[in-house]
Amino acid sequence: MPLIVTIVLVLLGVCLGNWQTGRAHQKQALQQRLDAAARQAPLALDGATLAQGAQLEFRAVRLTGQFVDWPLALNNRPLHGQAGFYLVMPFRLADSNTHVLVARGWLPRNVADPASLPPFRTPVGQVTIEGVLKTGLGHIMQLGTPAPLAAGAIVQNLAPAEFASASGLPTLPLILEQTGKQADGLVRDWPAPSLGVDKHQGYAFQWYALAVMAALFFLMTGFRRASKPKQDTEPR
Repeated sequence: MPLIVTIVLVLLGVCLGNWQTGRAHQKQALQQRLDAAARQAPLALDGATLAQGAQLEFRAVRLTGQFVDWPLALNNRPLHGQAGFYLVMPFRLADSNTHVLVARGWLPRNVADPASLPPFRTPVGQVTIEGVLKTGLGHIMQLGTPAPLAAGAIVQNLAPAEFASASGLPTLPLILEQTGKQADGLVRDWPAPSLGVDKHQGYAFQWYALAVMAALFFLMTGFRRASKPKQDTEPR
C-alpha cells in the first residue's frame, strides 16, 4: 500500500509540474511576442486588414477615421492608487461602416459625483490615431446584474460583441489602447500585461518538490524498516 501511494504522489507531482512548466513556456512565448510587437513601427490598417482579428493582437497600428459619440466608461480602473475610469468610444474607420472600440485613456473619478465623468474632449472630423490592439481590457468582478449598455453608461466590463449588439454599430472583435499625447484631458499610461511567468514557475517547483519528497520519504522509511534488527521469536 505505501508503494502505491508513493507512485500516485510522484506521478501527480510530475504531471502537474510539467503542466505548470508548459504554462510558463506559453507565457514566455507571449512575452517575446509582446516585446517584438513593441519594437515594430505602427502599421497603417483599414477595415479589411483589421478583420484578421486576434492575429493582430498586441500589434501597434495606425487607424484613420472619426470618433462616434457613444462613450462608455469602465469603472474601477485605478491608476497610481487613484480611482478612475477607462473612457471607451467607437471609432468608425475611414471609407467604411466598420467600427473599432478605442480605449482613449484614463479619467479620475469625480469625488463629489462618482456616477459622472469628468470633462474630456473628443476630436471632431477625420483623425488618425495610434495604439496597440487588444482583444479585451481585462475582466473584473461584476457584483449584481449589469445595467443595459447605453451611451454614457458606466460599466464594469465591456466586450466588442456586447457593444455591437447594444449600439447597432458593426464592430470588430478588437479594442485599441490609444497611445500618444493629445490635448483631450486623458491619461494614457496603460498597465503592462501581467503574464504571471514567475507564478507558474513557482507552482511547478512546488509540484516537483512534492514528487521528490514522496519518493525520498518512501526510500527512507523502507531503509529504516530493512535495517531494523529482527526480533527473536523462537521459544527458549
